[in-house]
Amino acid sequence: MKVHDWGVLVVAIALLSSCTSSRPFAQSQSRESSAQVSTVAASTPFNDAPYATVLKTYVNEQGLVNYSALQANPGLLKNFNASFGKVSPNTYQAWSEAEKIAFLINAYNAFTLESIIDQKPLKKSIREIPGVWKGRRFLIVGESRTLDEIEHSILRKEFNEPRIHAALVCAAISCPPLRTEPYTGEKLNSQLDDQVQKWLSSHGLKIDRSQNRVELSAIFKWFGEDWQKTYAVKDKFTGNEKERAVLNFVSHYVNADNRDYLTQGNYKIGYLDYNWALNSQ
Repeated sequence: MKVHDWGVLVVAIALLSSCTSSRPFAQSQSRESSAQVSTVAASTPFNDAPYATVLKTYVNEQGLVNYSALQANPGLLKNFNASFGKVSPNTYQAWSEAEKIAFLINAYNAFTLESIIDQKPLKKSIREIPGVWKGRRFLIVGESRTLDEIEHSILRKEFNEPRIHAALVCAAISCPPLRTEPYTGEKLNSQLDDQVQKWLSSHGLKIDRSQNRVELSAIFKWFGEDWQKTYAVKDKFTGNEKERAVLNFVSHYVNADNRDYLTQGNYKIGYLDYNWALNSQ
């Protein structure tokens, strides 16, 4: 092979490697483009109006989805989902932390809805869809991402906000309920607090004083470490370090009597069975 041919081969391999590597959105822009940020483009808000229409049309007050009707009219959702890929890294980086979190939660939930309605016939559970979390990919901020990457590699890794677990909806009955409105940076804090309340009162928490037992959503078991940074405590509650942190968090969302009961710590901890049946109307 000639020297010139070797040079072409090396460049081709380098380009291929750069296209297939997984990087945070913050590193996906070149130095040149970073230095040429457009003030107008960077300040552009993300248009979630189409998603608001989808949620109001196909999601009821209990957070259940009319998947059959959405499957029959998928255009608005799919067009909205395509818009995530058109957001530039510069625009994304210009947003506040709350705006980024809201954007990513909406993406995860909207992509999940699309994953469900793409199945014909509809599956009885999201777990019946091969590769739904690790294989199926969506374009977001110019990069190809899976649902797992959005949740674990970006949201959980880049932000200290455990309340996201009350907002990410995996299309199962035991998931938190799907809101009938998009998340927004402006309202994110109140929306997440409201979501925690709804989740705990539906499938997140069960306090049985007659059995002296507290049962939590399995989500708290799977991701308990996400609460430790902010809610770790040693001299209150019960269980291991993760469980104490979770219970400390939960205690902020229950009434005074239950808060006192949880704080004193003389009870057994268990986890609720997780119902993976589709969250359909």
